[in-house]
Amino acid sequence: MPNKVLILLALTFSLLASGCVSKTVYQQKVDEADQLTGRIGELETEYQLMVDKNGYLTQRNGELDLRLRETLNRSSALQDDLLRARADIDRLEKILSARSAEAGAAMADMRQSIDRLETQNRDLALQVENERLAREARVAQMKSTYDELVGMMDAEIKRGEVTISELQGKLSVNMVEKILFDSGEAEVKPAGLEVLRRVGGVVKGVLDKEIRVEGHTDNVPISPRLQQKFPSNWELSTARAVNVLHFLQSKVGISGERISACGYGEHRPIAENDSPQGRALNRRIQIVLVPFEIQAAQAPSAAQP
Repeated sequence: MPNKVLILLALTFSLLASGCVSKTVYQQKVDEADQLTGRIGELETEYQLMVDKNGYLTQRNGELDLRLRETLNRSSALQDDLLRARADIDRLEKILSARSAEAGAAMADMRQSIDRLETQNRDLALQVENERLAREARVAQMKSTYDELVGMMDAEIKRGEVTISELQGKLSVNMVEKILFDSGEAEVKPAGLEVLRRVGGVVKGVLDKEIRVEGHTDNVPISPRLQQKFPSNWELSTARAVNVLHFLQSKVGISGERISACGYGEHRPIAENDSPQGRALNRRIQIVLVPFEIQAAQAPSAAQP
């Protein structure tokens, strides 16, 4: 190695200058030169490591400087945001302070509104309960009327001449033509008057209902001999209904304010008109008990006395 050669030359020169030396001294110097050479190699290695480490640290320091600048920039932006947020908070506090009186007044009004609503709710609940009780009473009365009519018209019901039905607060007494009228006639037969007297005596006592008398026919046209008197089934059904109304008003004593009459002709059949039995069912008078509110909303065109 060059360093070792230089050291040997230096030792040799030193020995020559000082005179002759022994072999042992020379060897000792050679060993010392080897040790120095080895130490120099170690120091060179350590130096190179230090150079490499210094390069890494320099690079790392540059990266940290860059991150520091970025952090400082973010910190500055956050500081600006914080200042703006504080300004917004101050502004909101001023607005809230200015509106606190309005909010208090609005809250007081709201409490008053809630109190009014609670009072109205209690009143409404009471009205609902009263209506429920009244409805139950009406249902009980309708059931009693239905039972009374069924008992009174038992024979006619068994013969199929009368049917009685109750649905959604409406009670209907359906009477076929033959127990009230002769064919093609509008005058009630004496036997029919007795039937009407019994029915009218029961429905007269149902004071919370209006009474509607409905006339119905089959779809067979009026015969030529009767067309001068009844041009169509409309006139025949209406005349029959009106005559029943007059009897219930004048002989049974039902107030004219509670009773009305209407004729539907063949337009509301309850059976098919393709058989004698079906046509016989369609030729009928119906006496219908209708609640006042339903009557007012759904009353058809009626012929009244």
